[in-house]
Amino acid sequence: MSISRRMMLAAIGAGLIVGAVATTAAAQTVDSIKKAGTLKIGMLVDFPPFGLTNANNEPDGYDADVAKLLGKEWGVDIQIVPVSGPNRIPYLQSNQVDILIAGLGITEERKKSIDYSRPYAGISIGVFGVKDANVTKAEDLSGKTIGVARASTQDTALTKIAPKDATIQRFDDDASAVQALLSGQVELMGVSNVVFAQIEKAAPGRFDQKFVFNQQLQGIAMRKGNPELQSAINDFIVKVMNDGELEKIHEKWLGSPLPQFVKDAKN
Repeated sequence: MSISRRMMLAAIGAGLIVGAVATTAAAQTVDSIKKAGTLKIGMLVDFPPFGLTNANNEPDGYDADVAKLLGKEWGVDIQIVPVSGPNRIPYLQSNQVDILIAGLGITEERKKSIDYSRPYAGISIGVFGVKDANVTKAEDLSGKTIGVARASTQDTALTKIAPKDATIQRFDDDASAVQALLSGQVELMGVSNVVFAQIEKAAPGRFDQKFVFNQQLQGIAMRKGNPELQSAINDFIVKVMNDGELEKIHEKWLGSPLPQFVKDAKN
């Protein structure tokens, strides 16, 4: 092959590469999504009540309801693509989904590779227990026994703030700790509000929240470099917060109002 032919093929190849990169990097807009007619949304289906599979083998939950509202707002069909915790961001970055509504906590580390909307949900981790337990702050745990799932976020956080004479009883998982609370083995438990919603369903009115010691905001994620899309999703979240639709979804799936720390957050 002659040098000139090799140079020509190399130039063509370089042009194809540049074109591919440009296509991949092209900004995504609401108009482009509307033209496509379908919004592909990555969602966890093993993270109830945010994401689950219902009796009809369909994606369901808090995140699914938010996704449906967004599709309705933009007048497009939605295609929910089941993702897992480890692959949800790679699915987004490789264009297999347009956005993620996937219980994704907002962290500074993740912001290096993806962009977030303002928070649309949040998880609070706190101490819950029998209603007559007089506990409103960490110091009140003195002399008390608190159940937690071993090596969990709540175990780590609670260990740091609990008085030295408090007993932290560790169980293999949340389910075992919940059973200990229900059976009276422990009167208090360190757990997320998501798990507490399930406790409330199992034993309505027996337990309440004592205090919160950790919070995690969740945002809708998109590829970096899409400011118009980010702004449009933010506008959508503000709208459904103000018109009460997001509140209804939170009440439906978590049995409580949308937390104030979510309403107050701007990302």
